[in-house]
Amino acid sequence: MIDPSAEYTRRLHQRRTLLVESVRKTKIVAGFRLAAGLAIFVAIYLVFALHLFSGWFLLLPLGAYIGMILFSLRVYPREQRALRAVAFYERGLSRLEDRWMGTGNTSTSFASEQNLYVNDLDIFGEGSLFELLCTARTQSGQNILAQWLSAPATREQILARQQAIEELRNNVDLREDLAILGRDMKNAVRPELITSWAVSPILLKSTAPRIIAPILVALAIAAGIYTWSYDGPPAFLLAAIAAHLAFGAYFRNEVREVVDNVESHAREFSVVHDMLLRLERNSFSSPLLRELQTEFGSALKDMNGLIRLIALIEARRNEFLLIAAAVLLWNTQLAFAVEAWRERRGPSIKVWLQNVGEMEALCALAGYAFEHPENPFPEIADGPAVLEAEDLRHPLLPRNQCVPNSIQLAGQLQLLVISGSNMSGKSTLLRTVGTNVALAQAGAPVNATRMRLSRLAIGATLRVQDSLHGGTSRFYAEIQRLRDIMELTDGGLPVLLLLDEILYGTNSHDRTIGAEAVIRGLVEKGAIGFVTTHDLALAKVADALAPRAANAHFEDRLEQGKMAFDYVLRPGVVQRSNALELMRAVGLKV
Repeated sequence: MIDPSAEYTRRLHQRRTLLVESVRKTKIVAGFRLAAGLAIFVAIYLVFALHLFSGWFLLLPLGAYIGMILFSLRVYPREQRALRAVAFYERGLSRLEDRWMGTGNTSTSFASEQNLYVNDLDIFGEGSLFELLCTARTQSGQNILAQWLSAPATREQILARQQAIEELRNNVDLREDLAILGRDMKNAVRPELITSWAVSPILLKSTAPRIIAPILVALAIAAGIYTWSYDGPPAFLLAAIAAHLAFGAYFRNEVREVVDNVESHAREFSVVHDMLLRLERNSFSSPLLRELQTEFGSALKDMNGLIRLIALIEARRNEFLLIAAAVLLWNTQLAFAVEAWRERRGPSIKVWLQNVGEMEALCALAGYAFEHPENPFPEIADGPAVLEAEDLRHPLLPRNQCVPNSIQLAGQLQLLVISGSNMSGKSTLLRTVGTNVALAQAGAPVNATRMRLSRLAIGATLRVQDSLHGGTSRFYAEIQRLRDIMELTDGGLPVLLLLDEILYGTNSHDRTIGAEAVIRGLVEKGAIGFVTTHDLALAKVADALAPRAANAHFEDRLEQGKMAFDYVLRPGVVQRSNALELMRAVGLKV
């Protein structure tokens, strides 16, 4: 077992050393490039103004300048990769040291209002499970990871992901490479934009112009050589140039659109290509990774052609190719080649992005597994609804702040009614259970000593709120959510109930009757889970549903005028309340 902190620290030191060396080389190359550029102007003055040397003398500084450009194309990317590698390990250490909140992907765009648990369990947003896990650079990877955390996979998918994650767990080199390869990007690769470009109508489809273009280029060059070297008639040269210009002008608008479109996605394609190149080199043994690698190999062959075309299009910006590009109809011929490639391979891009995204999602979960070597993979039971866990902790809280609790819902016992005062740990337990179940059903390890569960559809009411714009009270919003959870029980999977302070917004009489009816209905439909309350009258619901339900509680005590908690779940109903004493302690006359 590798110590993740020690491994990250060692690698961070190496990457920082590499970064310093890369920056030094970049500065040296930049200095030599500037000197070579200045030498060109000096040579021009010496050759044409002072006539001290022949024109061939210009080749020396010109060659040096071109050499520095080519060398900088190797040195500068190394500096950028080293910079991203440093950031990769710094963020890894921040996760291990619980300094990660607010430093990762805090987007809430993946959360659906129709989902019955992602907002309740802090799956997305700042300080969320997604922020902790997500290392994906492409939007496809982020989307797939979000989907895995938002809905249970099949048992076969979970087991396949567990195997893949276990194989990737200690492959830190691969996860680092996926995080730093390709060009730097401010935004993630956007699959919807790339896919839209790939399948949009072809702008340059004719075969004849692809044959005519090189012929016109050859004629123009031949006419120029014939005119200047063999005193050919100027009319021939003018005719060749006119045909050349007319051809370029006829397709100018379409060519410009094609070139602009492909250049706008150049960074994204660079990242995807380098990822495919890196993944294709690996050797995998788990079935899921082997299947993905097969797809990567075929995708890479097709992607190579597009990357070469993009490199040629971007090369026209080089100051030494401007005139040559105009003569060769560079943009026009490359635009036709891009459209021909898009016609053949465009529809496949969506599948490529999906496969790369799935690998990124697996690597994100593998990174979590590596950073939490003490966390086991859960056992996925096949049969009746079950949820058992020993020493369960919340994955978003520092380990030294977590009080582990064990739970067991199996056999006849389907429900725990948990009583206790506010802040005693009831809601945290529900979030702890729900977040670990979401991790388990995505294929990841869980923060427990042991966990066994069947596939479960999660329904939670921890963060139900009123709506000013919708004109709904908290109570109305809660009963709507309870109705949705009741409907969820008809979906084919047992439902995991995480009902916090059930029917809190109504009077005690209606709450008791309503809560018992709702809970009984859910239990009779096979749901399992937890209901919390600080109203001891609701504790009688468990007695009415025994042996399918039981009571449990969290205790509190008053110490020097302050509430103290041990956050340990105990069987039975809470026996005392310190609310009145606490009110008196803060100065209220009760």
